[in-house]
Amino acid sequence: MFLRRVERKKDGKVHNYWSIVENKRVAGGRVVQRHVLYLGEINSSQAAAWRKAIEVFDEDAGRPRTMALFAEDGCDVVGAGAATVQLRLSELQLRHPRQWGACWLAGQLWNELWLNRFWADRLTPSRKKTRWDEILQVLVCYRLIAPGSEWRLHREWFGNSAMADLLGGDFGLAEAHKLYACHDLLLEHKEALFSHLVGRWRDLFNVGFDVLLYDLTSTYFEVNAADLPEGTKRRHGYSRDKRPDCPQVVIALVVTPEGLPLAYEVLPGNTADSRTLRSFLASIERQYGKARRVWVMDRGVPTEAVLAEMRSSDPPVQYIVGTPKGRLNRLEKHLLDKPWQEARQGVQVKLLAEDGELYVFAQSLDRVTKERAMRRRQLKWLWTRLRQIAAMEISREELLMKLGAARSKAPAAWRLVDVVTDKHAATFTFALNRRKLRTVRRREGRYLLRTNLTDNDPALLWQHYIQLVAVEEAFKNLKGDLAIRPIFHQDERRIEAHIFIAFLAYCLQVTLTRRLHALAPGLTARSALEKFAAVQMIDVHLPTTDGREIVLTRYTQPEPDLKLLIDRLKLTLPPQQPPRITSRDLHQATRL
Repeated sequence: MFLRRVERKKDGKVHNYWSIVENKRVAGGRVVQRHVLYLGEINSSQAAAWRKAIEVFDEDAGRPRTMALFAEDGCDVVGAGAATVQLRLSELQLRHPRQWGACWLAGQLWNELWLNRFWADRLTPSRKKTRWDEILQVLVCYRLIAPGSEWRLHREWFGNSAMADLLGGDFGLAEAHKLYACHDLLLEHKEALFSHLVGRWRDLFNVGFDVLLYDLTSTYFEVNAADLPEGTKRRHGYSRDKRPDCPQVVIALVVTPEGLPLAYEVLPGNTADSRTLRSFLASIERQYGKARRVWVMDRGVPTEAVLAEMRSSDPPVQYIVGTPKGRLNRLEKHLLDKPWQEARQGVQVKLLAEDGELYVFAQSLDRVTKERAMRRRQLKWLWTRLRQIAAMEISREELLMKLGAARSKAPAAWRLVDVVTDKHAATFTFALNRRKLRTVRRREGRYLLRTNLTDNDPALLWQHYIQLVAVEEAFKNLKGDLAIRPIFHQDERRIEAHIFIAFLAYCLQVTLTRRLHALAPGLTARSALEKFAAVQMIDVHLPTTDGREIVLTRYTQPEPDLKLLIDRLKLTLPPQQPPRITSRDLHQATRL
């Protein structure tokens, strides 16, 4: 195996991407290369660490030792006094293949966050010995590995996974009514879980909580809103999923700049963003105290009244927030005379103090190049499309439909083109609006922030704000990898419990992401889970000549690339389970 670098130019910038590649010999003596692990853009020290790991791995990898098995007609070599078992190798069977690797990795993450201890103290076994903490672990691991409905977990996934083997349980952990009943036990422990996670994030990753990122998203339900009971949180509202036809709930989330989640809240679907911050500030203050921390938010979340309260509180609540474009129009004249300051290489800022706040006008050269390339690409497509439509012989109704389709596909470019249609004929004219183009070019890669941190380094203010992408990444993972939609529950408490389970799964995912990020930014949690999922567990049945049967439950050995990843993650695979032998009379399995 070796490292391969691929150079790619995108939006005017050169990117170097790295992968681990393996040589494999095929028929005819040819050597082909197999891409085994994508690392993304890594720095020189990370590249050196991977190269060293590959070299050590290749030098030290030993060959597996072949054990001798004695068939029923070949036992003469064994001493007469030895305790022997004669096997019918011709009747060997392999049964019940099931996915083991990803389930084992999820269990390692569960234990690393000490969730096994946390839930063992709170979800105690029932009088019928139901292990609610293990059922919850099954639900969370399922949401992380192969998200779907609880009915699918019960009917299909649990039997095809090794969760029973790993937890030392049986199918009782996946009984349908227990999966749903477990949801009813969770919400009362939500605040305690948030406090527990703060301690684990601090111990595992040495993170601070002086900067908090706050944002909101929504998730919808494909149900008829008229059929919902009165007072439910499922309401019509502004849909970030482009589904205004469906009722929804709003999810408010607080994470650290590293993407580690601290708390969340489920709000009615018609809740405006600007009405959520005040209650969340009070909630965080109640739980974690009035420590000095900075809140980073996007524009539209805080109102002017809430920002005034944050400034006037004792001590003042510090914030960095994006600013609507309308305010930039008002302040642009005052900013013209201000000098540019270097925040970091490629990023410049202008500072303007006004009304007890500091406005930060930022310009990123990389962002200028990117936004300019995007605008040119969109405008080029729209111009070509308008010429094609102008050459068509179609009715006026068809013309308007095609223009509408072009507008919806390139909305930013459409605002730079003046399109005038004839009121009676199927014709139109279009021309580039150069005044608007000059305004857009002047603001590409530039944005305005406001803060009450008047004595801070502008580079630090800018760095805090761009970390908002951590919240967006959390929402992307919840809706994508963890498939928080669709929500099949009807009871409101179970809807909130479903989101709670998705939150727990995200905690496992972000823990794995942080560990992988230290190795290579291109290694994602999903790619690692898919690698581990290739390791299967299987039951090997070996009949004996005396009518009994030896059963060996074994997980398959990982491939070299997965062994390398396990080694880099500093994980140790557990020992194989001891064999069992069935009794000829009682047909019961006993450990050898």
